[in-house]
Amino acid sequence: MVNQSSRLLLQQPPNINLLFFVFFSTICSYSFHWYLTGESLLPSPRIEWTKQYRTIILLLFFIGLIGAAIFFLLLIQFWYLLLFAAVITFLYSAPKIPHPWLRALRKVALGKTIFLAIVWTYVTTILPIVISVESWRTDFTFFAISRFFLVYAICILFDYRDREDDKAAGIRSLITYLDAKGIARLFVFSLLVFAAATLALLYFGYNPPTIALLLVPGIITAGLYKYATRHFSDMLYYFALDGLMALSALLMLIL
Repeated sequence: MVNQSSRLLLQQPPNINLLFFVFFSTICSYSFHWYLTGESLLPSPRIEWTKQYRTIILLLFFIGLIGAAIFFLLLIQFWYLLLFAAVITFLYSAPKIPHPWLRALRKVALGKTIFLAIVWTYVTTILPIVISVESWRTDFTFFAISRFFLVYAICILFDYRDREDDKAAGIRSLITYLDAKGIARLFVFSLLVFAAATLALLYFGYNPPTIALLLVPGIITAGLYKYATRHFSDMLYYFALDGLMALSALLMLIL
């Protein structure tokens, strides 16, 4: 996704140090999050695997942490931008840490879904542009909006699946407040904004085939809504839905 943003918006290869920073940071943050994840009301082979192999998760965390630190130093001139990414990433997992101050974050309405979508958009779209020192353009804004609302729509499905776990843990989010109709409306609204922002790129000279590729994951996400709100398998969520976030980037890389 970082590669896609650089090549599509800037017409240049991505900063290699940023690629490795994002790679190791992702390993670090995901391992940190899953190490802190406990029981679930839904059956999940992934959670059972995580409980069985906590040592591996911890090892991956330290590998990711060391790698991220190395490439942070290589990008030290942008330390404030990378630090902001680290802070908002940490805030997503912070409520899972057994400390009274951090547990209090569970009561922050809208919390985790918004944070996660912001992290994905900031790291994969805004960072590559800002680090390139390219002047910000209006089409960059529309692309960032497009990516945010696609990721947010997918996050809505994850929160829908996790809403009972979140309620049991005292974690508040917009999805725990809304009923099924309200969640569906929010999902549709997100995809409509995603589609509008993506189509707006036509005005800035992006060709129709590119726009079509950008729209593909949103169309698939819309088609999966009813199925994904009734079936909660790990393969559906951690392979299919997670994969949709990067699908257009993969299609552009291939085609």
